[in-house]
Amino acid sequence: MDYTTKLSYQSMYWYNDGLKKAKIRDLSGAIASLKKSLQYNRGNIASRNLLGLVYYGRGDIVEALVEWVLSKNFQSHENIANYYIQKVRESQEELEMINQAIRRYNQALLYCQQNGEDLAIIQLKKAVAAHPTFVKAHQLLALLYIKTEQYGEARQSIRAAHKLDTTNEITLRYMHELNQIRKARTVKIKEKDKKEKHTVTYNIGNETIIQPVSSSYKDNAGLHSVANIALGVLVGVAVMWFLIMPAMNASRQEKVNQQTVEFSDKIATQEAQISALKKELEEYRSTSEETQNAQATAESTQSSYEIVMSIAAHYRAGDMSDAAMLEELLKVNADSLGTVGRDKFEEITSELYPRMCSNLFATSQQNYEVANYDTAITNLEQVMQMDAGYNDGAAMLLLAQSYEKKGDQDQANMKYQKIIEDYPDTDAARAAQEALDAQNSGGNADGTEE
Repeated sequence: MDYTTKLSYQSMYWYNDGLKKAKIRDLSGAIASLKKSLQYNRGNIASRNLLGLVYYGRGDIVEALVEWVLSKNFQSHENIANYYIQKVRESQEELEMINQAIRRYNQALLYCQQNGEDLAIIQLKKAVAAHPTFVKAHQLLALLYIKTEQYGEARQSIRAAHKLDTTNEITLRYMHELNQIRKARTVKIKEKDKKEKHTVTYNIGNETIIQPVSSSYKDNAGLHSVANIALGVLVGVAVMWFLIMPAMNASRQEKVNQQTVEFSDKIATQEAQISALKKELEEYRSTSEETQNAQATAESTQSSYEIVMSIAAHYRAGDMSDAAMLEELLKVNADSLGTVGRDKFEEITSELYPRMCSNLFATSQQNYEVANYDTAITNLEQVMQMDAGYNDGAAMLLLAQSYEKKGDQDQANMKYQKIIEDYPDTDAARAAQEALDAQNSGGNADGTEE
């Protein structure tokens, strides 16, 4: 068996493992298996499409679209990823609700950074109502409920997240924390009941008297009534009061002290748990910016791929003007493209950019001659995006002169300085130096005094 076949078999093994886990809602495990499958064979269309479905199943729509777009680039025809992308695009109302839910989630993260847990809970409630499969929103809502001691609502939120992804590590950790809190509260209630039922037993003569700790005043009132009936009983009560009650008070004080120590230990334990939860919340806050950057990168990747694929089709058909194609291609973030997209992008721009640079530079020279500096600047800025050093810096020199004629001397000087540094020993560099020298000597670039 050759090396390529082994890699293919390994990829299919992890795909089958991911499929089994996805069927039992083990979405976290499925994602790990499918990523391994793609490490062995990044062109495994079945693994990539299933990974997109798993992301979609737990509410990560952007990640799902990225996987389907990549799958479409590997195999553009007879690929079910085309159907998935089309269905997402058709349900514009649902897609808008999902986008709104993601914005509310990001807003909740911002509120958490500002210690506004109540406002964050409101945003997250609306987010999970609009997007019920959004696992991250359920988890963050449960964490905020725990922090605000709303344990019943926290259990409902974490159970919803557990139904969507049964083995997610964060979900299981929160469930364990809730169970620990429940056990601690149960022990506290039992101790309270035991304290309420506590009684004191003592003897007077041959009689045994049982009385609750909290009812001493009522017993005293009864003893005063007996004292009015018989003087002998009054003497017995006096003996009890001076000999027995001090021992009872000492015993009660000892128990109060013991309970105080126990409560102090419980408070320390609760403070440790709260500290751990606060640390977890701080981790959420620190990763909010990373989450937003990842989302922006995914959106940029999807947009760039779609633009390149669309322009490639128009370029082959020849049904779109060079200017229109250039306007779209300048929006592409080339660094976010994969190998296939980058090759296609460079194939188009290697022919289109030189042609458009020549046309726009010639047009800009004509605009400059007739004092139409705004149009010249617009055209030359596009040339800079395509080739900053076009014609050995002549394009940048014309741009600097246009800024100077327009009255924007700061921009002009920046361009002059860049030409001198980046393109030395050229006609453009010498002209730029003359322009700066003329300014320093109080004259214009052509040598005339102002």
